[in-house]
Amino acid sequence: MSETADDRVTAAVLVIGDEILSGRTQDTNTRDIARYLGVIGIDLAETRTVPDVMQEIVDALNALRSRYDYVITTGGIGPTHDDITADAVALAFGVELYEHPDIIAMMAARWGGEVNGARRRMARIPVGGDLVKNPVQGPPGFTIGNVFTLAGVPQIMRGMLEDVGPRMRGGRPTVSRTVRVEGSGEGVIAAPLEAVAKAHPDMSLGSYPFYGADGYGSNLVLRSRDADQLGEVVVELIAALKGAGIENVVEVVAA
Repeated sequence: MSETADDRVTAAVLVIGDEILSGRTQDTNTRDIARYLGVIGIDLAETRTVPDVMQEIVDALNALRSRYDYVITTGGIGPTHDDITADAVALAFGVELYEHPDIIAMMAARWGGEVNGARRRMARIPVGGDLVKNPVQGPPGFTIGNVFTLAGVPQIMRGMLEDVGPRMRGGRPTVSRTVRVEGSGEGVIAAPLEAVAKAHPDMSLGSYPFYGADGYGSNLVLRSRDADQLGEVVVELIAALKGAGIENVVEVVAA
């Protein structure tokens, strides 16, 4: 059975922060989100990185949330002046922000006494939104519509994902298999690879070359939600490669 549009659930990641664009901080959150979503059958279809500029965040968020089933934002929900993600999400949805009493109570219990103005910024969520649990430390994130707004700190973001996943409509998980070709470059394997890819447009087929002291070649990775079809296409691809005179071909079996 081939994949249909109804089988596919999509998501986008919007990474927010000048520190990512400047190179001062490496974005590992997108990688972790992609892996997490893949397990529950959701395709990460697009990622964008924007600076701490209100209108750029709003424009990107509106574009992504209208195109995909879900959007996950990371970064910009801390206590400083440039943490403007909550403001931007509220503006995108045309609602106000308010201080959530549960967050204020949690902060008061954790830090004791009156919660200062900087920390109160982290208690604001859009009207109509719900909280996303933070099992690590600090205030929670929030969700509104099809948007989940999470922290930028990787450890905290990963903890929040555990509350996000069960709220999403998952699809059929993607299965992958790898065919390894040694001693032949991409120029040699291109024709049979293209023929198989064109015959199966609903399947992802990528070529990833490798070079090293032990030789060179390509790992051909096939991905599909239909395990039976995937197995048939692996056999077809190996036959096509060997039919083109490429002999050193083997499927890589995961350990």
